[in-house]
Parts: sequence; C-alpha cells; structure tokens
Amino acid sequence: MASNAGQQDSAVPGFDEAKAAEGQELTKKPLPPVRTLPPGPLPPYESLGAISPPAIPEDFHDIGRSKPPSDLHSDRTPSDLSDYSDHNTSRYTDSVIEGAALFLEFYGLSYTPHADNTARMASPQLIFVDGTFAELAQEMADYIQTNSAKTDHPVQVGDEVRPLLEKEKNEDALEAIVKAAGVLNTVPEKEFTGAINLLIHLVLQSNEPKRHLPAVCSNLLKPITSSPTHGFTLAANALSTIFNLLDKQNPVRYNVFLQIIRFIRQHGQYELLKPRLKNLEAWFADWETNAEDQRKLYIDVSDAAAEAGDDEESYHYLLKALSTFDREEAEAEEAQKYSLKALKMAISSPTRFDFQDLRALPSVQALSDSQPVYSQLLDIFTEQDLEDYNDFREEHEGWIEKEKLDNEKLQRKMRLLTFASLAASTPNREIPYANIAKALQIPSEDVEMWTIDVVRAKLVEGRLSQKQKVFLVHRTTYRVFGEKQWRELGTRIDQFKVVVDRLTSTVRRAQAEVEQAKKNEEEQLAKKLAGAGISSGNPGDRRRQPRQRTDDDD
Repeated sequence: MASNAGQQDSAVPGFDEAKAAEGQELTKKPLPPVRTLPPGPLPPYESLGAISPPAIPEDFHDIGRSKPPSDLHSDRTPSDLSDYSDHNTSRYTDSVIEGAALFLEFYGLSYTPHADNTARMASPQLIFVDGTFAELAQEMADYIQTNSAKTDHPVQVGDEVRPLLEKEKNEDALEAIVKAAGVLNTVPEKEFTGAINLLIHLVLQSNEPKRHLPAVCSNLLKPITSSPTHGFTLAANALSTIFNLLDKQNPVRYNVFLQIIRFIRQHGQYELLKPRLKNLEAWFADWETNAEDQRKLYIDVSDAAAEAGDDEESYHYLLKALSTFDREEAEAEEAQKYSLKALKMAISSPTRFDFQDLRALPSVQALSDSQPVYSQLLDIFTEQDLEDYNDFREEHEGWIEKEKLDNEKLQRKMRLLTFASLAASTPNREIPYANIAKALQIPSEDVEMWTIDVVRAKLVEGRLSQKQKVFLVHRTTYRVFGEKQWRELGTRIDQFKVVVDRLTSTVRRAQAEVEQAKKNEEEQLAKKLAGAGISSGNPGDRRRQPRQRTDDDD
C-alpha cells in the first residue's frame, strides 16, 4: 500500500505483481537488498515479508558529498556514542539510502529532493506501508509497548488493543495507540521517521482522523528526547507529512497548520513559515474557514512574527485579524484589545507613517469611546503636527510615561510627519530654512540633518540649496487626503490651468505671426513677378509668352 499527498490510497504500479513474485528468482531486476539492523526491537516497517523501505531522508542524493561519511563523527569515539549513533552510522545510512533508491527504481518510481523540505508544506510526500489495518495497528502497538518498557512509565498497549482488533473495534484500538504514542519521542533517531509515518498512516486511514490528529500533533510539539540535535527537523517533517497527506480541501488541514505555527513559535523558526503564508487566503477559501478561525490563525502568525523580531509582518497580520471583525463586533472586548495593540504598534514604529488603513477599521474607530485618549493621539499622528502633539502632552501630563510610550521616539516621528505636511502645503515648492526650523522647533543649523532624515524616510523628495537657504520640493506624500487636501489640489489645478492657458495663448500668437509673415512674403513675391511680366499664378513657370501674329508676317 502506498499513500500519496496528492492521491491517497493509490496503488503503486506493479506492486501486486512484485508481491506475487516475492521469494522467486527475478532475472530482470534484483530485489532491494535486505538491511541488517542493530540489536533491539524492529521498527514497525520491518515486519517479515514486507518490501517497504523506511522514510527516505531529505536530499539523499547529496548526502556524503560535502563531507565524507567517515568524517561525520571524526571527533567522537565509538565508546562515546549512543546506541543509535555509533561508528557504523555512516555505513548504515548509506545502505538505507541505497536500498530505498533500488526500491523506487524497482517499482518504476523516482524521488527528487527539495532544498528545504522543512519549509515546503505543499510538497507531495510518500509513505510506504504494507499490511491490513489490523496487522499494522497491532505492530504499532507492540512497538510502542516494547519501547515503553525502557521508560519510567511502561504501557501495555499491545496487549490492550489485541482483543479490540479481533472484535474489529478499530477506532477504539487506534485511540489507545495514539494515547500511548508519546513513547515515540524516545525511540532511536533512525527509527523515529518510519514509526511516526506508520502512525500517521493509521490515523489517516481511520474513519475519524480529526479525532486522533490533535493528540498526534501535540506529541510532536514535545521534545524528541532521543535526538536533541535533529529533533526539530524530525518533528517538522512529520507535521508537514500530516498536512500534505490530507486532502487539499479538508478543513482538518486548518487545525494541523495551527499546530505547525505553534511549533514554529516554540522553536523560533519563523523564517521557515514565512514563505507559506502567501497561501493563507487560498487555503481559507479551500477550507471554507469562518471569520473567527481566520482571526485566530492571523493572530498566531502575528505573535510568531513579533517573537521573531519582524514587527512589520506582525503588524500586517494583526491588521488582517482586525479586518475580520464586522461593525456589530467592533466594540467587543477582544476587538478593542487587539485594536489598541495595533494602534500602539503603529505610532511606535519608526518606519510607519501611514495610518489610513488602521483608522478605516471599525474596531479602531470604536476606540474613540473605549480609549478616547489613544484615539486622540492617533488623530494627531494621522493629520496634525508637532505643535498639536506638544499641546496633547501638556493636556495629558504624565500620560505618555504612564502608558510606557517612548516620548523621544514619538516626538522624532512627529517632526518627520510635520516636515511632510509642510512640504505638501507649500504652493511654490520652495521651503525656506527658517520655516522648517520654526515648524520642527529645532535650531537652524539642524535643518539640513532633518531634511536628510525625512528624505530617507521617503516622505519627501527634493534637494537642498545651501546658497539660497531653501529646500526645493520635487515630490511629497500627503498624510491624509480629505476636504482640505482636495481644496489644495483644486487650487494647484487652477494655478496649473492658468499657466497652461498662458502657454497656449503664446503659442497661438506666435503661430498667427508666422502665418502672417508667410502671407506678406507671398504678396511681395507676387508683386515683383507681376512687374517683371511673369504670371504670379505659377512663379516657377518662366516660359516666354507667344507673340501675336501681324500682317507684316506675311
């Protein structure tokens, strides 16, 4: 049996024929080599009579190229290594890879590794298993029971599920297996992937995968004690396998992805998650996710980005979460909580100068009732200037410090915004240094430094004229575009219209003068030709006129 992320329960071509021919001599292609395992319990995929290899390691084509296998543990002696990582590890791994490759070739399959399977949660994956559900479930239970005997909390799950499977109570048997599956986090590293893949296969073959997947994912979020170094990669691959093997439109994928986000947060690996986030809207459409669940996931992503230090991404997904609140929910406690958080992030960010998208949200507009002081501060940052901010501080003395806001950062940001407003409101596009110093409340010698800062912030484009002591504005950004800005735009359009009308009049007058000069020149030429006895009808035709015939001609 082979399960594929894109086509579940699809048979491998030629598999039945290969099973029928098992034990017989094959002349065309040899069977994959038999692997010899170190002493200890067999992993679940090593049952007698099965031709199923373990999970294929990522990038197996490149293993051993960058570093010789003999050097993988050159700094350790055999006596220092654990049972699953000894001096034969490299040879063992090579034999597994060779056997898996031969197996795939034998059945006409191929495997192309990805550069980073951990981050690719949409890549097809294969799990090779062989046997009925009851056989595999009993094998899994026995394996867990054998390995649990090495821990402080042994379980007898193998004995427990046997009668259940005999009575065909598969769901109850699987529930007992999943409940005890935490033991898999302690199995040898080289056996973990095969064991967890078989457990995933059993869960996805059940009638109620949603019933068992939360416990499986929860176990994967716990440390894999047998592999402190590679535990994150092993668990991440297992979570990705679950996500990929579920149908594209299966809403259970939402719950699995939520667990993947929490796993990423737990290990501080947000950069691995970031490329997948562009698919969220399409996934929500496939899963028919409601607004509340979308909001929950967006908030988790926002928190993960914040913990990774990516404030812009965190703010972006927090706004997406706030956009899921409609006007009826805008005044809810949760909506007000996250709206206030977004407001604080926006005004404190050194790179964010546009607040229109934030102010347009119904939940943020509702802050005018629940948080009027914060709402007033947002209005100042949106469309007012430094003088208004200073008046606000005087009116609410000590409030900035009480709310643990950084006044120095806020004041600097207000100076930059005030400069942008000044540039946008200057009709002749020339701002004297004195006007800049007055608006920003700074010494004249600091004007050029603040001008450079506002250009770097991409609020204004222009150049300084040190000789004339003015800043020449080439382009500016409006902080808001309301009635006042429409009026300013109308005034500038009228001014432009006057200039265009003047240019048009000048061009038409010049054109009329040229036409008149041409006409005068033609009239003068006609007179000259007439005086010389040449027809003016065609100045170029200068042929002699025929002489009239007289009586003397006879």
